[in-house]
Amino acid sequence: MSTRGRRVRPGRAGRLRLRRNLATALRGAELLERKLRLLLDRERAERRAAEDAGSAWRDELADADTWLVRGVLLGGEQALAQAVPADRAGVGVEWATLMGVPHPAAVTWTAPVPSPAEPAPPNTALAQAQAAYRSAVRAAAEYAAHRAAAELLAAEAERTRQRVRALRRRWIPRLQQELAAVELALEEAEHEEAVRRRWAAAHRTR
Repeated sequence: MSTRGRRVRPGRAGRLRLRRNLATALRGAELLERKLRLLLDRERAERRAAEDAGSAWRDELADADTWLVRGVLLGGEQALAQAVPADRAGVGVEWATLMGVPHPAAVTWTAPVPSPAEPAPPNTALAQAQAAYRSAVRAAAEYAAHRAAAELLAAEAERTRQRVRALRRRWIPRLQQELAAVELALEEAEHEEAVRRRWAAAHRTR
């Protein structure tokens, strides 16, 4: 028996193989649907976190810009040059894996440590601006991490959705049709065999 270009073994062996393949496909679809739900839940959580971090970033940046303008008005551009720290902040990303999908999970932050010889900001406004810009950089890093995680999870969710669709719409119906055809053929063969046996028994009796 051949169905849509695939060779299906006739008889009970073919039926057993089709039943196993169908059970495997159904189980695979269930597991993929569970994976899809988990991915979508985490993606929504990451998008909410990205919105919060993005809002915090914009607020911190606006606050830092305000303090910067005040500091420059008080001390001039020369005061701004003195307020720039010699060291840089350090930003790192910690990764996690959900259902085989690596994605950013947390941001590590290392504030710049001024040396003893480094002069302090010449006025309070620039000191406030410096602190606000550090907070803005950290919020920006968290926003980027959450957004990247959401995009990675969304991409895997779409691939998983396509696999589920292929199983539910193509492979499982095809296996069900093939199994029904094999079972019908077996039923007809068994019926014919029963008819032959009755005929042979009646012939021997005569």
